[in-house]
Amino acid sequence: MRVPGYQRGAHAGHSRGFTLIELLLALVVATTLLTLAFSSYSSYMEQAKVSRAEADLESIERKITLYQTTNGALPTSLAQIGEQNLLDPWGYPYQYLDFDGLKGKGQMRKDHNLVPINSDYDLYSDGQDGRTTPPIVAAVSRDDVIRANNGGFVGLASDY
Repeated sequence: MRVPGYQRGAHAGHSRGFTLIELLLALVVATTLLTLAFSSYSSYMEQAKVSRAEADLESIERKITLYQTTNGALPTSLAQIGEQNLLDPWGYPYQYLDFDGLKGKGQMRKDHNLVPINSDYDLYSDGQDGRTTPPIVAAVSRDDVIRANNGGFVGLASDY
């Protein structure tokens, strides 16, 4: 039997939706999670690009060594070993500097003491920003992927 004016439960007959505060809170949580995920993904992708540049430099170094063994001298450019069109993962050409016939040490890559990091040749990528300067401690050179210690080190200039 139905009693007039009586309803079962406090909200019988009414559907309860989300409040504006609940929706905003859910949006903040979702945005935070997406930001964290994107940051992790970006970091992973950048490390993958550095790893690819390191592998490219090691491959170029092997070709330079083969050229030197075959011809008795270093190539004067990457074109002589067929790598003139090879681009780093950021879309910039790899850089090579043969020290034979070089006057002075101005163009050579240098460490924090301004001592050349190689004695045979320089081979490097300009890195993500596409800019560089000979001292690898300069801000624009920190993201470069370099060959140092005559091939004993290949990696980020900031890690050298």
